[in-house]
Amino acid sequence: MAKSSDTTNFDTIIGRIVIDRNLCTEDEVKLAREEQKSRSATEPATLERILLEKRFMTKSQAMRVREVARESKDSSGQIPGYKVLGKLGSGAMAVVYKAKQLSLDRVVAVKVLPKKFVQKSDYVERFYKEGRIAAKLNHNNIVQAIDVGEVGGLYYFVMEYVEGKTLYDDLSKGKVFDEPEALEIILQLAGALAHAHSLGLIHRDVKPKNIMINKDGVVKLADMGLARETSDIKAAKHEQGKAFGTPYYIAPEQIRGLVDIDGRADIYALGATLFHMVTGRVPFEASTPAEVMKKHLKESLIPPDHINTALSAGISEVIEVMMTKDRDDRYKTLEEVIPDLEAVAEGRPPMLAHQRFNLEALEELQQGAAIEQIGPGAKGYYPEEVVTKWKIGVFVLGAIVVILLLVILMQLMK
Repeated sequence: MAKSSDTTNFDTIIGRIVIDRNLCTEDEVKLAREEQKSRSATEPATLERILLEKRFMTKSQAMRVREVARESKDSSGQIPGYKVLGKLGSGAMAVVYKAKQLSLDRVVAVKVLPKKFVQKSDYVERFYKEGRIAAKLNHNNIVQAIDVGEVGGLYYFVMEYVEGKTLYDDLSKGKVFDEPEALEIILQLAGALAHAHSLGLIHRDVKPKNIMINKDGVVKLADMGLARETSDIKAAKHEQGKAFGTPYYIAPEQIRGLVDIDGRADIYALGATLFHMVTGRVPFEASTPAEVMKKHLKESLIPPDHINTALSAGISEVIEVMMTKDRDDRYKTLEEVIPDLEAVAEGRPPMLAHQRFNLEALEELQQGAAIEQIGPGAKGYYPEEVVTKWKIGVFVLGAIVVILLLVILMQLMK
Protein backbone atom coordinates (compact mmCIF):
# COMPACT_ATOMS: atom_id res chain seq x y z
CA MET A 1 0.00 0.00 0.00
CA ALA A 2 2.84 2.33 0.88
CA LYS A 3 4.46 1.58 -2.47
CA SER A 4 1.27 2.51 -4.32
CA SER A 5 1.04 5.76 -2.37
CA ASP A 6 4.67 6.59 -3.19
CA THR A 7 4.00 6.00 -6.90
CA THR A 8 0.94 8.24 -6.79
CA ASN A 9 2.91 11.05 -5.11
CA PHE A 10 5.72 10.71 -7.66
CA ASP A 11 3.23 10.85 -10.52
CA THR A 12 1.75 14.01 -9.01
CA ILE A 13 5.20 15.62 -8.93
CA ILE A 14 5.88 14.50 -12.53
CA GLY A 15 2.58 15.99 -13.72
CA ARG A 16 3.26 19.28 -11.97
CA ILE A 17 6.79 19.59 -13.42
CA VAL A 18 5.87 18.89 -17.05
CA ILE A 19 3.14 21.55 -16.87
CA ASP A 20 5.35 24.12 -15.10
CA ARG A 21 8.06 23.61 -17.72
CA ASN A 22 5.60 23.79 -20.62
CA LEU A 23 6.54 20.29 -21.79
CA CYS A 24 2.89 19.23 -21.75
CA THR A 25 -0.40 21.07 -21.55
CA GLU A 26 -2.82 20.59 -18.66
CA ASP A 27 -5.21 18.84 -21.07
CA GLU A 28 -2.49 16.37 -22.12
CA VAL A 29 -1.66 15.53 -18.50
CA LYS A 30 -5.37 15.17 -17.72
CA LEU A 31 -5.79 12.82 -20.68
CA ALA A 32 -2.79 10.75 -19.54
CA ARG A 33 -4.19 10.53 -15.99
CA GLU A 34 -7.54 9.27 -17.29
CA GLU A 35 -5.70 6.64 -19.35
CA GLN A 36 -3.71 5.70 -16.25
CA LYS A 37 -6.90 5.18 -14.20
CA SER A 38 -8.50 3.01 -16.88
CA ARG A 39 -5.43 0.76 -16.90
CA SER A 40 -4.95 0.56 -13.13
CA ALA A 41 -6.88 -2.69 -12.73
CA THR A 42 -5.47 -4.62 -15.69
CA GLU A 43 -2.19 -2.97 -16.71
CA PRO A 44 -0.79 -0.53 -14.12
CA ALA A 45 1.39 2.19 -15.66
CA THR A 46 3.16 5.30 -14.43
CA LEU A 47 2.19 8.74 -15.66
CA GLU A 48 5.63 9.11 -17.24
CA ARG A 49 5.15 5.93 -19.30
CA ILE A 50 1.79 7.05 -20.64
CA LEU A 51 3.10 10.54 -21.52
CA LEU A 52 5.86 8.83 -23.47
CA GLU A 53 3.50 6.37 -25.20
CA LYS A 54 1.29 9.23 -26.34
CA ARG A 55 4.38 11.17 -27.46
CA PHE A 56 3.49 14.12 -25.26
CA MET A 57 7.18 14.26 -24.30
CA THR A 58 10.46 12.72 -25.49
CA LYS A 59 12.71 10.23 -23.69
CA SER A 60 15.37 12.87 -23.02
CA GLN A 61 12.73 15.19 -21.57
CA ALA A 62 11.43 12.34 -19.41
CA MET A 63 14.91 11.67 -18.03
CA ARG A 64 15.37 15.31 -17.02
CA VAL A 65 11.88 15.49 -15.50
CA ARG A 66 12.50 12.30 -13.53
CA GLU A 67 15.72 13.73 -12.08
CA VAL A 68 13.98 16.96 -11.03
CA ALA A 69 11.04 14.98 -9.63
CA ARG A 70 13.32 12.85 -7.46
CA GLU A 71 15.03 15.93 -6.05
CA SER A 72 11.65 17.54 -5.43
CA LYS A 73 10.36 14.40 -3.74
CA ASP A 74 13.37 14.40 -1.40
CA SER A 75 12.54 17.95 -0.32
CA SER A 76 8.77 17.92 -0.49
CA GLY A 77 7.05 17.33 2.80
CA GLN A 78 10.27 17.90 4.74
CA ILE A 79 9.82 21.67 5.16
CA PRO A 80 6.78 22.29 7.37
CA GLY A 81 4.31 24.74 5.91
CA TYR A 82 5.64 24.53 2.34
CA LYS A 83 4.77 22.33 -0.63
CA VAL A 84 7.48 21.94 -3.27
CA LEU A 85 6.15 22.44 -6.82
CA GLY A 86 9.31 21.90 -8.84
CA LYS A 87 12.95 22.78 -9.36
CA LEU A 88 13.84 26.25 -10.59
CA GLY A 89 17.59 25.85 -10.90
CA SER A 90 20.82 24.92 -9.19
CA GLY A 91 24.30 26.28 -8.64
CA ALA A 92 27.53 25.28 -6.97
CA MET A 93 26.19 26.11 -3.51
CA ALA A 94 22.43 25.51 -3.58
CA VAL A 95 19.36 24.10 -5.31
CA VAL A 96 16.35 26.40 -5.71
CA TYR A 97 12.77 25.12 -5.79
CA LYS A 98 9.44 26.67 -6.56
CA ALA A 99 7.07 26.02 -3.65
CA LYS A 100 3.79 27.10 -2.13
CA GLN A 101 3.62 28.66 1.32
CA LEU A 102 0.51 26.94 2.61
CA SER A 103 -0.38 29.42 5.37
CA LEU A 104 -0.60 32.39 2.96
CA ASP A 105 -1.39 30.41 -0.21
CA ARG A 106 1.41 32.11 -2.15
CA VAL A 107 4.22 30.89 -4.37
CA VAL A 108 7.74 31.29 -3.01
CA ALA A 109 11.28 30.22 -3.89
CA VAL A 110 13.11 27.86 -1.53
CA LYS A 111 16.89 27.59 -1.60
CA VAL A 112 18.19 24.30 -0.18
CA LEU A 113 21.75 23.50 0.82
CA PRO A 114 22.89 20.30 -0.96
CA LYS A 115 23.49 17.30 1.30
CA LYS A 116 27.21 17.19 0.43
CA PHE A 117 27.68 20.53 2.25
CA VAL A 118 25.58 19.77 5.32
CA GLN A 119 28.51 18.24 7.22
CA LYS A 120 30.70 21.29 6.59
CA SER A 121 30.08 23.87 9.30
CA ASP A 122 31.50 26.79 7.31
CA TYR A 123 29.07 26.13 4.44
CA VAL A 124 26.14 25.92 6.83
CA GLU A 125 27.22 29.18 8.49
CA ARG A 126 27.50 30.92 5.11
CA PHE A 127 24.03 29.66 4.20
CA TYR A 128 22.50 31.01 7.41
CA LYS A 129 24.46 34.24 7.05
CA GLU A 130 22.93 34.87 3.63
CA GLY A 131 19.46 34.52 5.11
CA ARG A 132 20.22 36.84 8.02
CA ILE A 133 21.70 39.52 5.77
CA ALA A 134 18.80 39.31 3.30
CA ALA A 135 16.32 39.64 6.19
CA LYS A 136 17.78 43.05 7.07
CA LEU A 137 16.87 44.45 3.67
CA ASN A 138 13.45 45.86 2.89
CA HIS A 139 13.34 47.38 -0.59
CA ASN A 140 11.06 46.89 -3.59
CA ASN A 141 14.06 46.20 -5.84
CA ILE A 142 15.61 43.51 -3.62
CA VAL A 143 14.31 39.92 -3.46
CA GLN A 144 12.56 39.66 -0.08
CA ALA A 145 13.71 37.11 2.50
CA ILE A 146 10.87 35.20 4.18
CA ASP A 147 12.29 32.40 6.34
CA VAL A 148 15.43 30.43 7.06
CA GLY A 149 15.75 27.21 9.02
CA GLU A 150 16.65 23.54 9.30
CA VAL A 151 14.53 20.42 9.61
CA GLY A 152 15.77 16.83 9.62
CA GLY A 153 19.21 17.87 8.36
CA LEU A 154 17.71 19.90 5.51
CA TYR A 155 18.81 23.55 5.54
CA TYR A 156 16.50 25.90 3.69
CA PHE A 157 16.09 29.60 2.92
CA VAL A 158 12.66 30.82 1.76
CA MET A 159 12.41 33.98 -0.34
CA GLU A 160 10.15 35.93 -2.66
CA TYR A 161 9.41 34.15 -5.94
CA VAL A 162 10.06 36.39 -8.94
CA GLU A 163 8.14 35.32 -12.02
CA GLY A 164 10.04 36.63 -15.02
CA LYS A 165 13.61 36.42 -16.26
CA THR A 166 17.16 37.42 -15.41
CA LEU A 167 19.10 40.15 -17.15
CA TYR A 168 21.52 37.42 -18.21
CA ASP A 169 18.73 35.68 -20.14
CA ASP A 170 18.52 38.68 -22.49
CA LEU A 171 22.26 39.33 -22.73
CA SER A 172 23.03 35.67 -23.46
CA LYS A 173 20.73 35.93 -26.48
CA GLY A 174 22.75 38.84 -27.82
CA LYS A 175 20.44 41.67 -26.83
CA VAL A 176 21.99 45.15 -26.74
CA PHE A 177 19.87 47.46 -24.58
CA ASP A 178 19.07 50.92 -25.84
CA GLU A 179 20.16 53.73 -23.55
CA PRO A 180 16.76 54.63 -21.99
CA GLU A 181 15.88 50.99 -21.14
CA ALA A 182 19.33 50.32 -19.70
CA LEU A 183 19.21 53.43 -17.53
CA GLU A 184 15.75 52.54 -16.23
CA ILE A 185 17.02 49.13 -15.08
CA ILE A 186 20.28 50.43 -13.63
CA LEU A 187 18.53 53.22 -11.71
CA GLN A 188 16.34 50.64 -9.96
CA LEU A 189 19.43 48.63 -9.05
CA ALA A 190 21.27 51.73 -7.87
CA GLY A 191 18.38 52.44 -5.49
CA ALA A 192 18.51 48.86 -4.18
CA LEU A 193 22.26 49.01 -3.59
CA ALA A 194 22.00 52.44 -1.95
CA HIS A 195 19.53 50.90 0.52
CA ALA A 196 21.91 48.02 1.26
CA HIS A 197 24.88 50.36 1.67
CA SER A 198 22.92 52.56 4.06
CA LEU A 199 22.62 49.50 6.32
CA GLY A 200 26.35 48.79 6.13
CA LEU A 201 26.01 45.91 3.63
CA ILE A 202 27.90 45.38 0.38
CA HIS A 203 26.66 42.87 -2.20
CA ARG A 204 30.04 41.99 -3.81
CA ASP A 205 28.50 40.02 -6.69
CA VAL A 206 26.42 42.42 -8.79
CA LYS A 207 26.07 40.78 -12.21
CA PRO A 208 23.37 40.01 -14.82
CA LYS A 209 22.63 36.53 -13.40
CA ASN A 210 21.75 38.10 -10.05
CA ILE A 211 19.42 40.69 -11.56
CA MET A 212 15.82 39.59 -12.09
CA ILE A 213 13.03 41.40 -13.95
CA ASN A 214 9.44 40.43 -13.23
CA LYS A 215 6.56 40.54 -15.69
CA ASP A 216 5.72 44.12 -14.66
CA GLY A 217 9.25 45.31 -15.43
CA VAL A 218 10.24 45.65 -11.77
CA VAL A 219 13.93 44.90 -11.27
CA LYS A 220 14.98 42.71 -8.33
CA LEU A 221 18.52 42.31 -7.00
CA ALA A 222 19.04 38.71 -5.86
CA ASP A 223 21.56 36.39 -4.21
CA MET A 224 23.19 37.78 -1.08
CA GLY A 225 25.51 34.77 -0.91
CA LEU A 226 28.66 36.91 -1.05
CA ALA A 227 27.24 39.92 0.77
CA ARG A 228 29.21 41.18 3.74
CA GLU A 229 28.77 43.74 6.48
CA THR A 230 31.44 46.43 6.25
CA SER A 231 31.73 46.28 10.04
CA ASP A 232 32.53 42.54 10.01
CA ILE A 233 36.29 42.88 10.48
CA LYS A 234 36.68 39.21 11.42
CA ALA A 235 35.21 38.05 8.10
CA ALA A 236 37.23 40.65 6.20
CA LYS A 237 40.51 39.46 7.70
CA HIS A 238 39.56 35.82 7.11
CA GLU A 239 38.99 36.60 3.41
CA GLN A 240 42.05 38.84 3.02
CA GLY A 241 43.98 38.13 -0.16
CA LYS A 242 41.12 36.12 -1.73
CA ALA A 243 39.20 37.31 -4.80
CA PHE A 244 35.47 36.95 -4.12
CA GLY A 245 33.21 37.89 -7.03
CA THR A 246 32.58 37.14 -10.71
CA PRO A 247 35.59 37.82 -13.02
CA TYR A 248 33.71 39.74 -15.73
CA TYR A 249 32.31 42.32 -13.28
CA ILE A 250 34.69 42.29 -10.29
CA ALA A 251 36.29 45.46 -8.92
CA PRO A 252 40.11 45.69 -8.79
CA GLU A 253 40.16 45.95 -4.98
CA GLN A 254 38.16 42.70 -4.74
CA ILE A 255 40.68 40.99 -7.01
CA ARG A 256 43.45 42.11 -4.68
CA GLY A 257 41.49 40.79 -1.69
CA LEU A 258 41.72 44.05 0.25
CA VAL A 259 40.33 44.07 3.78
CA ASP A 260 38.53 47.42 3.56
CA ILE A 261 36.16 46.68 0.66
CA ASP A 262 33.25 49.14 0.61
CA GLY A 263 30.30 50.23 -1.55
CA ARG A 264 32.57 51.49 -4.31
CA ALA A 265 33.18 47.83 -5.28
CA ASP A 266 29.44 47.48 -6.01
CA ILE A 267 29.53 50.74 -8.00
CA TYR A 268 32.29 49.26 -10.20
CA ALA A 269 30.31 46.04 -10.77
CA LEU A 270 27.14 48.02 -11.55
CA GLY A 271 29.12 50.06 -14.08
CA ALA A 272 30.48 46.86 -15.64
CA THR A 273 26.93 45.50 -15.90
CA LEU A 274 25.73 48.71 -17.55
CA PHE A 275 28.71 48.53 -19.95
CA HIS A 276 27.63 44.99 -20.94
CA MET A 277 24.02 46.05 -21.41
CA VAL A 278 24.70 48.97 -23.79
CA THR A 279 27.60 47.46 -25.76
CA GLY A 280 26.59 43.80 -25.91
CA ARG A 281 29.97 42.70 -24.54
CA VAL A 282 31.70 42.47 -21.18
CA PRO A 283 34.27 45.18 -20.37
CA PHE A 284 37.24 42.79 -20.55
CA GLU A 285 37.49 39.42 -22.32
CA ALA A 286 40.14 36.72 -22.14
CA SER A 287 40.49 32.94 -22.33
CA THR A 288 40.75 32.40 -18.56
CA PRO A 289 39.24 34.03 -15.45
CA ALA A 290 42.75 34.95 -14.27
CA GLU A 291 43.47 36.83 -17.50
CA VAL A 292 40.13 38.63 -17.30
CA MET A 293 40.89 39.79 -13.77
CA LYS A 294 44.38 40.88 -14.84
CA LYS A 295 42.77 43.15 -17.42
CA HIS A 296 40.51 44.66 -14.77
CA LEU A 297 43.68 45.57 -12.90
CA LYS A 298 45.87 46.79 -15.75
CA GLU A 299 44.09 47.34 -19.06
CA SER A 300 42.42 50.63 -20.01
CA LEU A 301 38.65 50.52 -20.53
CA ILE A 302 37.42 51.18 -24.05
CA PRO A 303 34.85 54.00 -23.76
CA PRO A 304 31.38 52.47 -24.37
CA ASP A 305 30.46 55.11 -26.97
CA HIS A 306 33.49 54.00 -29.02
CA ILE A 307 31.90 50.54 -29.28
CA ASN A 308 28.27 51.61 -29.66
CA THR A 309 28.31 55.00 -31.41
CA ALA A 310 24.58 55.45 -30.77
CA LEU A 311 25.33 56.09 -27.10
CA SER A 312 25.50 59.58 -25.64
CA ALA A 313 28.79 60.95 -24.36
CA GLY A 314 27.07 61.36 -20.98
CA ILE A 315 26.37 57.67 -20.35
CA SER A 316 29.90 56.81 -21.45
CA GLU A 317 31.35 59.33 -18.99
CA VAL A 318 29.26 57.92 -16.14
CA ILE A 319 30.33 54.33 -16.87
CA GLU A 320 33.99 55.32 -17.09
CA VAL A 321 33.86 57.08 -13.70
CA MET A 322 32.00 54.12 -12.16
CA MET A 323 34.70 51.79 -13.48
CA THR A 324 37.81 53.78 -12.63
CA LYS A 325 40.45 51.33 -11.45
CA ASP A 326 41.52 53.52 -8.53
CA ARG A 327 38.48 53.53 -6.25
CA ASP A 328 39.45 56.99 -4.92
CA ASP A 329 38.71 58.35 -8.42
CA ARG A 330 35.31 56.62 -8.58
CA TYR A 331 31.97 57.95 -7.37
CA LYS A 332 32.13 57.77 -3.59
CA THR A 333 28.52 56.62 -3.06
CA LEU A 334 25.39 55.64 -4.97
CA GLU A 335 23.95 59.00 -3.88
CA GLU A 336 26.50 60.54 -6.27
CA VAL A 337 25.85 58.05 -9.06
CA ILE A 338 22.04 58.33 -9.12
CA PRO A 339 21.81 62.09 -9.96
CA ASP A 340 24.24 61.61 -12.86
CA LEU A 341 22.25 58.61 -14.18
CA GLU A 342 19.03 60.61 -13.88
CA ALA A 343 20.60 63.55 -15.69
CA VAL A 344 21.66 61.35 -18.62
CA ALA A 345 18.18 59.79 -18.73
CA GLU A 346 16.71 63.31 -19.01
CA GLY A 347 19.15 64.39 -21.71
CA ARG A 348 21.28 66.58 -19.43
CA PRO A 349 25.04 66.30 -18.84
CA PRO A 350 26.10 64.24 -15.79
CA MET A 351 27.59 67.01 -13.65
CA LEU A 352 29.93 64.98 -11.42
CA ALA A 353 31.26 62.85 -14.27
CA HIS A 354 31.51 65.98 -16.44
CA GLN A 355 33.56 67.78 -13.80
CA ARG A 356 35.85 64.80 -13.56
CA PHE A 357 36.47 64.73 -17.32
CA ASN A 358 36.93 68.52 -17.53
CA LEU A 359 39.46 68.35 -14.69
CA GLU A 360 41.40 65.61 -16.46
CA ALA A 361 41.44 67.62 -19.69
CA LEU A 362 42.73 70.70 -17.82
CA GLU A 363 45.48 68.66 -16.16
CA GLU A 364 46.57 67.27 -19.54
CA LEU A 365 46.61 70.80 -21.00
CA GLN A 366 48.72 72.07 -18.11
CA GLN A 367 51.12 69.16 -18.45
CA GLY A 368 51.46 69.80 -22.19
CA ALA A 369 52.19 73.51 -21.64
CA ALA A 370 54.68 72.96 -18.83
CA ILE A 371 58.38 73.58 -19.59
CA GLU A 372 60.15 70.27 -19.81
CA GLN A 373 63.16 70.03 -17.55
CA ILE A 374 66.11 68.52 -19.44
CA GLY A 375 69.67 67.91 -18.31
CA PRO A 376 73.17 67.81 -19.77
CA GLY A 377 73.56 65.35 -22.61
CA ALA A 378 69.87 65.46 -23.50
CA LYS A 379 68.69 66.63 -26.89
CA GLY A 380 67.96 70.36 -26.79
CA TYR A 381 70.09 71.07 -23.70
CA TYR A 382 72.34 74.15 -23.68
CA PRO A 383 74.64 75.31 -20.84
CA GLU A 384 73.40 78.26 -18.84
CA GLU A 385 76.30 80.55 -19.94
CA VAL A 386 75.41 80.00 -23.61
CA VAL A 387 71.78 80.88 -22.94
CA THR A 388 72.91 84.05 -21.10
CA LYS A 389 75.09 85.13 -24.07
CA TRP A 390 72.15 84.58 -26.43
CA LYS A 391 69.92 86.75 -24.27
CA ILE A 392 72.56 89.59 -24.24
CA GLY A 393 73.04 89.30 -28.00
CA VAL A 394 69.30 89.54 -28.65
CA PHE A 395 69.06 92.60 -26.35
CA VAL A 396 72.00 94.41 -28.12
CA LEU A 397 70.59 93.61 -31.57
CA GLY A 398 67.23 94.99 -30.54
CA ALA A 399 68.85 98.21 -29.23
CA ILE A 400 70.74 98.75 -32.50
CA VAL A 401 67.56 98.37 -34.54
CA VAL A 402 65.77 100.96 -32.38
CA ILE A 403 68.64 103.47 -32.75
CA LEU A 404 68.71 103.05 -36.56
CA LEU A 405 64.97 103.63 -36.76
CA LEU A 406 65.32 106.85 -34.73
CA VAL A 407 68.13 108.15 -37.02
CA ILE A 408 66.05 107.46 -40.13
CA LEU A 409 63.05 109.22 -38.60
CA MET A 410 65.11 112.34 -37.74
CA GLN A 411 66.52 112.54 -41.29
CA LEU A 412 63.01 112.42 -42.76
CA MET A 413 61.83 115.22 -40.47
CA LYS A 414 64.58 117.57 -41.84
